Amino acid sequence: MEQEEIREGILGILEELHADVDFETQEKLVDDKILDSFDLVTLVTELGEEFDVQITAKDFVPQNFNSVQRLTEMILRLMDE
Repeated sequence: MEQEEIREGILGILEELHADVDFETQEKLVDDKILDSFDLVTLVTELGEEFDVQITAKDFVPQNFNSVQRLTEMILRLMDE
């Protein structure tokens, strides 16, 4: 799966959570509390199903969830493991 496909998949999941947010420009999704704890749990579940990865406690840190770019990098890394 290509990086752009992963990015688009992540954007689709995020837009289902909050259609009113421009996820392309946000770089502090967790720090600015755009995503709350329920959103993060939902996101972890959806990402796991969509990309067949397991996001563990060591990956569940704010910096991995603050932007689409960081999420894409995390998914790429998990797919390589």
